[in-house]
Amino acid sequence: MLKTAEIHIRDPFVLTDEGKYYMYGTRGAGCWGDDPGIVYGFDVYVSEDLENWSDPICVFEPDAGFWGKYHFWAPEVHKYKGAYYMLASFKADGVCRGTQILKAESPLGPFVPHSDDAVTPRDWECLDGTLHIEPDGTPYMIFCHEWLQVTDGEMCALRLSDDLKTAVGEPTLLFRASEPTWVPEGRSTYVTDGPFMYRTASGRLIMMWSSGAKDGYCEALSYSDNGSIFGKWYHDERLLFSKDGGHGMIFNKLDGTLTFVCHQPNKNPLERPFFVELCEKDDTVFVK
Repeated sequence: MLKTAEIHIRDPFVLTDEGKYYMYGTRGAGCWGDDPGIVYGFDVYVSEDLENWSDPICVFEPDAGFWGKYHFWAPEVHKYKGAYYMLASFKADGVCRGTQILKAESPLGPFVPHSDDAVTPRDWECLDGTLHIEPDGTPYMIFCHEWLQVTDGEMCALRLSDDLKTAVGEPTLLFRASEPTWVPEGRSTYVTDGPFMYRTASGRLIMMWSSGAKDGYCEALSYSDNGSIFGKWYHDERLLFSKDGGHGMIFNKLDGTLTFVCHQPNKNPLERPFFVELCEKDDTVFVK
């Protein structure tokens, strides 16, 4: 068994399913480069208490023909219509980074490619797709159009087919990284990273996402004015998590406790999952 402090991953994502926690993430070793000595793929760690975890269980390793060759980043697993879908980002030389969808019959995998390729636009540098279901049941991917290509990173929405296999139509721009008041002035680039969607008890739609603030990598909150991703987005001046940690998500513990997890610190090879309880008040979320 492993303790949380022994798990070296970035971008942790926790799925609660049938009385257990399944934690996925970017493997810490080799996360930043094309290293021929690294085997790229994704693992899951299983726990019943968020303190003691199984050894890593490999849930995806590509075959020789898979288009992504490195930068296997930010796997999320969502249960949807009775199956488990992984959204993860990949990169290869001369090929734009993109988010592809994989599928498995169990949270333990094995996950296999479900979409034929990345579902994000193939001439865009994109990452960190997350699944969002609109109130009418329509599935969307919220993703980042990278600052590497557009300078001022963009947050975009892309409709998916009901089977999550293909994109439907063109992306819609939701907002840009430079818009919030907490963004430091005078920067030459602005980053959008790690979106995650959360709906409060009243139905208010919140997007958590990461960028760079004055104290480093952070977790920010933005709100739709009408409960839909296609509302007008405005940005909280308050950061949920402001110092050297981010790319987080929210889940409910088995006892119902609202919980936030991110990686912290944001420095390789020190990244570890960091858990903290949240509470809902004033129609938003706060660290408890």
